[in-house]
Amino acid sequence: MEAKTSALPFIGFLLTLLSLSTAFSDFQTLIPKPLPASPSFSPESDTDSESFISSEAGLELQLHHLDALSLNRTPEELFHLRLQRDALRVTKLSSLSGGSQNLSQASGTSHGTTGFSSSVISGLAQGSGEYFTRIGVGTPPKYIYMVLDTGSDIVWLQCAPCKNCYSQTDPVFNPVKSRSYSKVLCRTPLCLRLESPGCNQKQTCLYQVSYGDGSYTTGEFVTETLTFRRTKVERVALGCGHDNEGLFVGAAGLLGLGRGGLSFPSQAGRSFNQKFSYCLVDRSASSKPSSVVFGDSAVSRTARFTPLLTNPRLDTFYYVELLGISVGGTPVFGISASHFKLDSNGNGGVIIDCGTSVTRLNRPAYIALRDAFRAGASSLKLAPEFSLFDTCYDLSGKTTVKVPTVVLHFRGADVSLPASNYLIPVDDNGRFCFAFAGTTSGLSIIGNIQQQGFRVVYDLAGSRVGFSPRGCA
Repeated sequence: MEAKTSALPFIGFLLTLLSLSTAFSDFQTLIPKPLPASPSFSPESDTDSESFISSEAGLELQLHHLDALSLNRTPEELFHLRLQRDALRVTKLSSLSGGSQNLSQASGTSHGTTGFSSSVISGLAQGSGEYFTRIGVGTPPKYIYMVLDTGSDIVWLQCAPCKNCYSQTDPVFNPVKSRSYSKVLCRTPLCLRLESPGCNQKQTCLYQVSYGDGSYTTGEFVTETLTFRRTKVERVALGCGHDNEGLFVGAAGLLGLGRGGLSFPSQAGRSFNQKFSYCLVDRSASSKPSSVVFGDSAVSRTARFTPLLTNPRLDTFYYVELLGISVGGTPVFGISASHFKLDSNGNGGVIIDCGTSVTRLNRPAYIALRDAFRAGASSLKLAPEFSLFDTCYDLSGKTTVKVPTVVLHFRGADVSLPASNYLIPVDDNGRFCFAFAGTTSGLSIIGNIQQQGFRVVYDLAGSRVGFSPRGCA
Protein backbone atom coordinates (compact mmCIF):
# COMPACT_ATOMS: atom_id res chain seq x y z
CA MET A 1 0.00 0.00 0.00
CA GLU A 2 2.86 2.35 0.84
CA ALA A 3 4.51 1.79 -2.54
CA LYS A 4 1.28 2.61 -4.37
CA THR A 5 0.83 5.82 -2.40
CA SER A 6 4.38 7.02 -3.10
CA ALA A 7 3.86 6.42 -6.82
CA LEU A 8 0.75 8.59 -6.99
CA PRO A 9 2.55 11.98 -7.28
CA PHE A 10 4.70 10.69 -10.17
CA ILE A 11 1.67 9.22 -11.95
CA GLY A 12 -0.15 12.53 -11.50
CA PHE A 13 2.86 14.38 -12.91
CA LEU A 14 2.91 12.13 -15.99
CA LEU A 15 -0.82 12.58 -16.54
CA THR A 16 -0.36 16.36 -16.33
CA LEU A 17 2.39 16.30 -18.96
CA LEU A 18 0.31 14.04 -21.18
CA SER A 19 -2.61 16.45 -21.06
CA LEU A 20 -0.28 19.37 -21.83
CA SER A 21 1.33 17.54 -24.74
CA THR A 22 -1.98 17.04 -26.53
CA ALA A 23 -2.25 20.81 -27.01
CA PHE A 24 0.59 20.70 -29.57
CA SER A 25 1.07 18.84 -32.85
CA ASP A 26 3.05 15.61 -32.51
CA PHE A 27 5.08 16.39 -35.66
CA GLN A 28 5.96 19.52 -37.60
CA THR A 29 7.58 20.42 -40.90
CA LEU A 30 11.18 21.57 -41.21
CA ILE A 31 12.30 23.38 -44.37
CA PRO A 32 16.06 22.67 -44.51
CA LYS A 33 18.11 25.79 -45.12
CA PRO A 34 21.92 25.89 -45.41
CA LEU A 35 24.22 27.99 -43.27
CA PRO A 36 23.69 31.60 -44.38
CA ALA A 37 26.06 33.74 -46.39
CA SER A 38 26.85 37.17 -44.98
CA PRO A 39 24.54 39.94 -46.22
CA SER A 40 25.73 43.41 -47.12
CA PHE A 41 25.97 45.82 -44.22
CA SER A 42 26.28 49.57 -43.74
CA PRO A 43 26.97 50.68 -40.15
CA GLU A 44 24.42 53.06 -38.70
CA SER A 45 25.41 56.67 -38.20
CA ASP A 46 24.53 58.61 -35.06
CA THR A 47 21.74 60.32 -36.98
CA ASP A 48 20.28 56.99 -38.17
CA SER A 49 20.17 55.72 -34.61
CA GLU A 50 18.08 58.61 -33.38
CA SER A 51 15.50 58.35 -36.15
CA PHE A 52 12.50 56.26 -35.22
CA ILE A 53 8.90 55.47 -36.04
CA SER A 54 6.39 56.12 -33.28
CA SER A 55 3.16 54.18 -33.00
CA GLU A 56 0.75 52.95 -30.36
CA ALA A 57 2.79 49.74 -30.16
CA GLY A 58 5.97 51.67 -29.30
CA LEU A 59 9.08 52.72 -31.18
CA GLU A 60 10.87 51.05 -34.07
CA LEU A 61 14.23 51.71 -35.71
CA GLN A 62 15.69 50.92 -39.08
CA LEU A 63 17.11 47.43 -38.50
CA HIS A 64 20.38 45.83 -39.59
CA HIS A 65 21.90 42.37 -39.50
CA LEU A 66 25.53 42.09 -38.39
CA ASP A 67 26.37 38.86 -40.21
CA ALA A 68 28.21 41.01 -42.74
CA LEU A 69 30.95 41.71 -40.18
CA SER A 70 32.40 38.30 -40.94
CA LEU A 71 36.03 39.39 -41.41
CA ASN A 72 36.26 37.23 -44.55
CA ARG A 73 35.37 34.01 -42.72
CA THR A 74 33.11 31.39 -44.28
CA PRO A 75 29.78 30.47 -42.62
CA GLU A 76 31.30 27.11 -41.58
CA GLU A 77 34.29 28.84 -39.94
CA LEU A 78 31.95 31.19 -38.09
CA PHE A 79 29.85 28.28 -36.86
CA HIS A 80 32.96 26.49 -35.55
CA LEU A 81 34.04 29.67 -33.73
CA ARG A 82 30.62 30.06 -32.15
CA LEU A 83 30.65 26.49 -30.83
CA GLN A 84 34.16 26.90 -29.43
CA ARG A 85 33.22 30.05 -27.57
CA ASP A 86 29.95 28.48 -26.47
CA ALA A 87 31.75 25.57 -24.81
CA LEU A 88 34.01 27.96 -22.89
CA ARG A 89 31.07 30.09 -21.80
CA VAL A 90 29.15 27.09 -20.51
CA THR A 91 32.19 26.01 -18.50
CA LYS A 92 32.40 29.49 -16.95
CA LEU A 93 28.68 29.68 -16.14
CA SER A 94 28.75 26.22 -14.62
CA SER A 95 31.72 27.12 -12.42
CA LEU A 96 29.95 30.28 -11.24
CA SER A 97 26.68 28.55 -10.41
CA GLY A 98 28.07 27.11 -7.19
CA GLY A 99 28.10 30.54 -5.57
CA SER A 100 29.08 34.19 -5.89
CA GLN A 101 29.12 37.38 -3.91
CA ASN A 102 25.69 39.03 -3.85
CA LEU A 103 25.47 42.63 -5.01
CA SER A 104 23.05 45.23 -3.76
CA GLN A 105 21.03 47.33 -6.17
CA ALA A 106 22.47 50.47 -7.69
CA SER A 107 20.34 53.47 -8.57
CA GLY A 108 19.68 55.25 -11.83
CA THR A 109 17.42 57.93 -13.22
CA SER A 110 15.72 58.34 -16.56
CA HIS A 111 13.95 60.91 -18.67
CA GLY A 112 11.43 59.92 -21.30
CA THR A 113 8.51 57.61 -21.87
CA THR A 114 7.55 54.56 -19.78
CA GLY A 115 8.98 52.30 -22.48
CA PHE A 116 11.99 52.52 -24.75
CA SER A 117 13.56 50.12 -27.19
CA SER A 118 16.49 49.42 -29.47
CA SER A 119 17.12 47.06 -32.37
CA VAL A 120 18.61 43.61 -31.74
CA ILE A 121 21.01 42.16 -34.28
CA SER A 122 22.25 38.60 -34.66
CA GLY A 123 25.98 38.35 -34.06
CA LEU A 124 26.68 35.11 -35.95
CA ALA A 125 29.11 36.93 -38.21
CA GLN A 126 31.14 37.88 -35.14
CA GLY A 127 31.68 34.24 -34.28
CA SER A 128 30.65 35.33 -30.78
CA GLY A 129 27.28 33.68 -30.24
CA GLU A 130 25.73 36.85 -28.86
CA TYR A 131 23.25 39.45 -29.99
CA PHE A 132 23.94 43.14 -30.32
CA THR A 133 22.01 46.34 -29.87
CA ARG A 134 22.82 49.98 -30.72
CA ILE A 135 23.05 52.38 -27.79
CA GLY A 136 24.13 55.99 -27.37
CA VAL A 137 26.82 56.65 -24.75
CA GLY A 138 27.70 60.01 -23.22
CA THR A 139 26.55 63.60 -23.82
CA PRO A 140 26.19 64.23 -26.69
CA PRO A 141 25.52 60.52 -27.35
CA LYS A 142 27.93 58.52 -29.47
CA TYR A 143 26.26 55.39 -30.85
CA ILE A 144 27.94 52.01 -30.54
CA TYR A 145 27.05 48.32 -30.77
CA MET A 146 26.90 46.51 -27.44
CA VAL A 147 26.44 42.82 -26.69
CA LEU A 148 23.26 41.90 -24.80
CA ASP A 149 24.02 39.39 -22.04
CA THR A 150 21.54 38.06 -19.46
CA GLY A 151 24.35 36.02 -17.89
CA SER A 152 26.44 39.07 -16.92
CA ASP A 153 25.88 42.07 -14.69
CA ILE A 154 28.52 44.69 -15.44
CA VAL A 155 27.94 47.22 -18.22
CA TRP A 156 31.21 48.15 -19.95
CA LEU A 157 32.63 49.54 -23.17
CA GLN A 158 36.04 50.21 -24.70
CA CYS A 159 37.40 53.68 -23.91
CA ALA A 160 40.21 55.90 -25.16
CA PRO A 161 43.06 55.99 -24.48
CA CYS A 162 43.52 52.29 -25.27
CA LYS A 163 46.32 50.33 -23.68
CA ASN A 164 44.93 47.30 -25.50
CA CYS A 165 41.70 47.40 -27.53
CA TYR A 166 40.28 44.89 -30.01
CA SER A 167 38.76 45.94 -33.36
CA GLN A 168 35.24 47.40 -33.22
CA THR A 169 32.86 48.75 -35.86
CA ASP A 170 32.49 52.25 -34.39
CA PRO A 171 35.15 54.69 -33.16
CA VAL A 172 36.32 53.94 -29.60
CA PHE A 173 34.41 56.07 -27.06
CA ASN A 174 36.42 59.07 -25.85
CA PRO A 175 35.21 60.13 -22.36
CA VAL A 176 36.94 63.52 -22.67
CA LYS A 177 34.29 64.49 -25.23
CA SER A 178 31.33 63.64 -22.95
CA ARG A 179 29.81 66.18 -20.56
CA SER A 180 28.09 63.47 -18.48
CA TYR A 181 31.14 61.28 -17.82
CA SER A 182 32.05 61.03 -14.13
CA LYS A 183 34.60 58.82 -12.39
CA VAL A 184 33.63 56.78 -9.32
CA LEU A 185 35.99 57.30 -6.36
CA CYS A 186 37.62 54.50 -4.40
CA ARG A 187 35.91 53.09 -1.32
CA THR A 188 32.59 54.76 -2.16
CA PRO A 189 29.45 52.62 -1.75
CA LEU A 190 29.13 52.34 -5.55
CA CYS A 191 32.74 51.18 -5.94
CA LEU A 192 32.34 48.63 -3.15
CA ARG A 193 29.46 47.01 -5.02
CA LEU A 194 32.03 45.55 -7.41
CA GLU A 195 33.10 42.01 -6.60
CA SER A 196 36.82 42.85 -6.76
CA PRO A 197 37.22 46.65 -6.80
CA GLY A 198 40.61 48.21 -7.38
CA CYS A 199 42.08 51.66 -6.84
CA ASN A 200 44.66 53.73 -8.74
CA GLN A 201 46.94 56.53 -7.55
CA LYS A 202 44.29 59.12 -8.46
CA GLN A 203 41.82 57.37 -6.10
CA THR A 204 39.63 56.30 -9.03
CA CYS A 205 37.68 53.05 -8.66
CA LEU A 206 38.90 50.27 -10.98
CA TYR A 207 36.99 47.24 -12.28
CA GLN A 208 37.93 43.98 -13.98
CA VAL A 209 35.75 41.36 -15.65
CA SER A 210 36.82 38.08 -17.25
CA TYR A 211 34.71 35.70 -19.34
CA GLY A 212 34.72 31.98 -19.94
CA ASP A 213 36.19 32.30 -23.44
CA GLY A 214 39.32 34.07 -22.20
CA SER A 215 37.98 37.55 -22.98
CA TYR A 216 38.50 40.24 -20.37
CA THR A 217 38.12 43.96 -19.76
CA THR A 218 39.76 46.22 -17.17
CA GLY A 219 39.66 49.96 -16.59
CA GLU A 220 37.99 52.73 -14.62
CA PHE A 221 34.55 52.42 -13.01
CA VAL A 222 32.47 55.48 -13.93
CA THR A 223 28.94 56.78 -14.33
CA GLU A 224 27.61 57.84 -17.72
CA THR A 225 24.39 58.58 -19.60
CA LEU A 226 23.01 55.90 -21.94
CA THR A 227 20.57 56.83 -24.71
CA PHE A 228 18.01 54.41 -26.18
CA ARG A 229 16.59 56.11 -29.24
CA ARG A 230 15.83 59.46 -27.59
CA THR A 231 15.24 58.20 -24.08
CA LYS A 232 18.10 58.93 -21.70
CA VAL A 233 19.07 56.95 -18.59
CA GLU A 234 21.44 59.00 -16.46
CA ARG A 235 24.23 58.01 -14.07
CA VAL A 236 24.52 54.38 -15.15
CA ALA A 237 27.53 52.82 -13.42
CA LEU A 238 29.72 51.14 -16.04
CA GLY A 239 33.25 50.11 -16.82
CA CYS A 240 35.36 52.28 -19.09
CA GLY A 241 37.79 49.69 -20.40
CA HIS A 242 41.31 50.69 -21.42
CA ASP A 243 42.66 47.12 -21.56
CA ASN A 244 40.32 44.72 -23.37
CA GLU A 245 40.81 41.50 -25.24
CA GLY A 246 38.57 38.78 -26.61
CA LEU A 247 35.97 37.68 -29.12
CA PHE A 248 33.72 40.74 -28.99
CA VAL A 249 34.72 41.57 -32.56
CA GLY A 250 32.64 44.42 -33.95
CA ALA A 251 30.88 45.34 -30.69
CA ALA A 252 32.22 48.09 -28.44
CA GLY A 253 31.21 46.52 -25.15
CA LEU A 254 28.56 44.68 -23.19
CA LEU A 255 25.19 45.58 -21.68
CA GLY A 256 24.81 43.33 -18.64
CA LEU A 257 21.16 42.29 -18.31
CA GLY A 258 21.55 39.90 -15.36
CA ARG A 259 19.72 40.07 -12.02
CA GLY A 260 22.71 41.39 -10.02
CA GLY A 261 22.81 44.82 -8.43
CA LEU A 262 25.07 46.41 -11.04
CA SER A 263 23.25 45.11 -14.11
CA PHE A 264 21.43 47.58 -16.32
CA PRO A 265 17.93 46.33 -15.33
CA SER A 266 18.80 46.70 -11.63
CA GLN A 267 20.29 50.17 -12.02
CA ALA A 268 17.54 51.56 -14.23
CA GLY A 269 14.67 49.42 -12.94
CA ARG A 270 12.52 52.34 -11.85
CA SER A 271 12.83 53.88 -15.30
CA PHE A 272 10.97 51.02 -16.97
CA ASN A 273 9.00 49.45 -14.11
CA GLN A 274 11.49 46.57 -13.96
CA LYS A 275 10.34 45.06 -17.26
CA PHE A 276 12.23 44.26 -20.44
CA SER A 277 11.97 41.77 -23.27
CA TYR A 278 13.82 40.73 -26.39
CA CYS A 279 13.16 38.68 -29.47
CA LEU A 280 16.15 36.89 -30.97
CA VAL A 281 15.98 36.43 -34.72
CA ASP A 282 16.83 33.21 -36.53
CA ARG A 283 20.57 33.34 -37.23
CA SER A 284 19.97 32.06 -40.77
CA ALA A 285 17.26 34.62 -41.50
CA SER A 286 18.00 37.63 -43.67
CA SER A 287 14.78 39.33 -42.62
CA LYS A 288 14.88 42.29 -40.27
CA PRO A 289 15.43 41.47 -36.60
CA SER A 290 13.12 42.56 -33.82
CA SER A 291 13.89 44.64 -30.76
CA VAL A 292 14.83 44.72 -27.14
CA VAL A 293 12.15 46.70 -25.32
CA PHE A 294 12.33 48.27 -21.87
CA GLY A 295 9.17 49.31 -20.03
CA ASP A 296 5.52 48.27 -19.79
CA SER A 297 5.33 47.77 -23.56
CA ALA A 298 7.89 44.96 -23.19
CA VAL A 299 5.21 42.64 -21.81
CA SER A 300 3.47 40.71 -24.58
CA ARG A 301 -0.21 39.90 -24.04
CA THR A 302 0.32 36.43 -25.54
CA ALA A 303 3.23 35.52 -23.25
CA ARG A 304 2.98 32.50 -20.96
CA PHE A 305 4.82 33.07 -17.71
CA THR A 306 6.83 30.91 -15.36
CA PRO A 307 8.01 32.10 -11.92
CA LEU A 308 11.62 33.14 -11.41
CA LEU A 309 13.54 31.19 -8.78
CA THR A 310 16.30 32.64 -6.59
CA ASN A 311 19.71 31.10 -6.12
CA PRO A 312 20.79 32.11 -2.59
CA ARG A 313 24.45 32.04 -3.63
CA LEU A 314 24.32 33.73 -7.02
CA ASP A 315 22.11 36.66 -7.99
CA THR A 316 23.13 37.09 -11.64
CA PHE A 317 21.25 34.29 -13.40
CA TYR A 318 17.56 33.92 -14.30
CA TYR A 319 16.55 30.57 -12.80
CA VAL A 320 13.29 28.90 -13.84
CA GLU A 321 11.63 25.59 -12.99
CA LEU A 322 11.64 23.00 -15.80
CA LEU A 323 9.20 20.17 -15.03
CA GLY A 324 9.75 17.96 -18.06
CA ILE A 325 10.10 17.72 -21.84
CA SER A 326 7.83 16.14 -24.46
CA VAL A 327 8.87 14.74 -27.85
CA GLY A 328 6.29 13.87 -30.48
CA GLY A 329 3.41 14.52 -28.10
CA THR A 330 4.70 12.15 -25.39
CA PRO A 331 6.49 13.06 -22.14
CA VAL A 332 10.09 11.83 -22.28
CA PHE A 333 10.43 8.84 -20.00
CA GLY A 334 13.38 9.32 -17.66
CA ILE A 335 13.08 13.11 -17.40
CA SER A 336 11.45 14.63 -14.32
CA ALA A 337 11.58 17.89 -12.37
CA SER A 338 14.18 16.32 -10.05
CA HIS A 339 16.76 16.47 -12.87
CA PHE A 340 16.53 20.27 -12.88
CA LYS A 341 16.06 21.07 -9.20
CA LEU A 342 17.88 24.07 -7.71
CA ASP A 343 18.98 22.98 -4.24
CA SER A 344 19.44 25.08 -1.11
CA ASN A 345 23.21 25.28 -1.71
CA GLY A 346 22.72 26.90 -5.13
CA ASN A 347 23.63 23.80 -7.13
CA GLY A 348 21.73 22.52 -10.17
CA GLY A 349 18.77 24.39 -11.61
CA VAL A 350 17.91 25.77 -15.05
CA ILE A 351 18.74 29.26 -16.31
CA ILE A 352 17.60 31.30 -19.33
CA ASP A 353 20.67 32.78 -21.04
CA CYS A 354 20.85 34.78 -24.27
CA GLY A 355 24.66 34.56 -24.37
CA THR A 356 24.79 30.76 -24.65
CA SER A 357 23.89 29.37 -28.08
CA VAL A 358 23.15 25.67 -27.57
CA THR A 359 20.86 24.49 -24.77
CA ARG A 360 22.69 22.28 -22.25
CA LEU A 361 20.89 19.71 -20.11
CA ASN A 362 22.47 17.63 -17.37
CA ARG A 363 23.63 14.42 -19.01
CA PRO A 364 20.96 11.93 -17.83
CA ALA A 365 18.18 14.29 -19.00
CA TYR A 366 19.94 14.95 -22.28
CA ILE A 367 20.43 11.25 -23.05
CA ALA A 368 16.73 10.58 -22.40
CA LEU A 369 15.72 13.51 -24.65
CA ARG A 370 18.16 12.52 -27.40
CA ASP A 371 17.00 8.90 -27.42
CA ALA A 372 13.34 9.97 -27.59
CA PHE A 373 14.09 12.29 -30.52
CA ARG A 374 16.09 9.59 -32.35
CA ALA A 375 13.15 7.22 -31.98
CA GLY A 376 10.73 9.84 -33.31
CA ALA A 377 13.02 10.76 -36.21
CA SER A 378 13.98 7.18 -37.15
CA SER A 379 12.85 7.71 -40.76
CA LEU A 380 15.57 10.32 -41.34
CA LYS A 381 18.97 9.32 -42.75
CA LEU A 382 21.70 9.49 -40.09
CA ALA A 383 24.88 11.51 -40.64
CA PRO A 384 28.21 11.57 -38.76
CA GLU A 385 28.46 13.46 -35.47
CA PHE A 386 29.57 17.10 -35.56
CA SER A 387 31.48 18.90 -32.79
CA LEU A 388 29.38 18.65 -29.60
CA PHE A 389 26.35 17.26 -31.50
CA ASP A 390 25.99 13.48 -31.38
CA THR A 391 22.70 13.23 -33.31
CA CYS A 392 22.88 14.40 -36.92
CA TYR A 393 20.98 13.73 -40.14
CA ASP A 394 21.65 13.94 -43.84
CA LEU A 395 18.89 16.15 -45.27
CA SER A 396 20.65 16.88 -48.58
CA GLY A 397 18.19 17.13 -51.44
CA LYS A 398 15.22 17.45 -49.10
CA THR A 399 12.83 20.39 -49.47
CA THR A 400 10.75 19.48 -46.39
CA VAL A 401 11.01 16.88 -43.63
CA LYS A 402 8.69 15.85 -40.79
CA VAL A 403 10.25 15.94 -37.33
CA PRO A 404 8.79 15.23 -33.87
CA THR A 405 7.75 18.33 -31.93
CA VAL A 406 9.80 19.23 -28.84
CA VAL A 407 7.97 20.98 -25.98
CA LEU A 408 9.64 22.37 -22.86
CA HIS A 409 7.31 22.22 -19.85
CA PHE A 410 8.10 25.02 -17.41
CA ARG A 411 5.91 25.57 -14.38
CA GLY A 412 2.91 27.45 -15.77
CA ALA A 413 4.34 27.78 -19.30
CA ASP A 414 4.64 25.19 -22.06
CA VAL A 415 7.02 26.24 -24.83
CA SER A 416 6.64 24.36 -28.13
CA LEU A 417 9.81 24.89 -30.15
CA PRO A 418 9.77 25.45 -33.92
CA ALA A 419 11.65 22.69 -35.76
CA SER A 420 14.36 25.15 -36.83
CA ASN A 421 15.12 25.79 -33.13
CA TYR A 422 16.38 22.25 -32.55
CA LEU A 423 17.40 20.81 -35.91
CA ILE A 424 20.00 23.17 -37.34
CA PRO A 425 22.43 23.21 -40.30
CA VAL A 426 26.08 22.66 -39.39
CA ASP A 427 27.69 22.62 -42.83
CA ASP A 428 26.92 23.25 -46.52
CA ASN A 429 26.44 19.55 -47.30
CA GLY A 430 22.92 19.14 -45.93
CA ARG A 431 23.96 17.90 -42.49
CA PHE A 432 21.57 18.96 -39.72
CA CYS A 433 22.08 18.23 -36.02
CA PHE A 434 19.86 18.03 -32.94
CA ALA A 435 20.79 21.31 -31.22
CA PHE A 436 20.88 20.17 -27.61
CA ALA A 437 23.91 18.91 -25.69
CA GLY A 438 24.66 17.18 -22.42
CA THR A 439 26.76 18.56 -19.59
CA THR A 440 28.36 16.94 -16.57
CA SER A 441 27.58 20.08 -14.60
CA GLY A 442 24.38 20.20 -12.58
CA LEU A 443 23.46 23.50 -14.23
CA SER A 444 21.16 23.33 -17.28
CA ILE A 445 21.02 26.31 -19.66
CA ILE A 446 18.30 27.29 -22.14
CA GLY A 447 20.32 28.89 -24.95
CA ASN A 448 19.53 31.42 -27.65
CA ILE A 449 19.05 28.94 -30.52
CA GLN A 450 16.06 27.52 -28.66
CA GLN A 451 14.80 31.05 -27.85
CA GLN A 452 14.76 32.19 -31.50
CA GLY A 453 11.47 33.65 -32.68
CA PHE A 454 10.02 33.99 -29.17
CA ARG A 455 9.62 37.27 -27.34
CA VAL A 456 11.20 36.47 -23.99
CA VAL A 457 9.72 38.77 -21.32
CA TYR A 458 11.54 39.53 -18.07
CA ASP A 459 9.05 40.92 -15.56
CA LEU A 460 11.30 41.49 -12.57
CA ALA A 461 8.59 43.33 -10.63
CA GLY A 462 6.42 40.22 -10.90
CA SER A 463 9.42 37.87 -10.51
CA ARG A 464 8.55 35.93 -13.66
CA VAL A 465 9.76 35.19 -17.19
CA GLY A 466 7.38 34.80 -20.14
CA PHE A 467 7.56 33.31 -23.65
CA SER A 468 5.49 34.66 -26.52
CA PRO A 469 5.58 32.57 -29.71
CA ARG A 470 6.06 34.43 -32.99
CA GLY A 471 7.06 37.43 -30.89
CA CYS A 472 9.41 38.88 -33.51
CA ALA A 473 6.52 39.85 -35.78
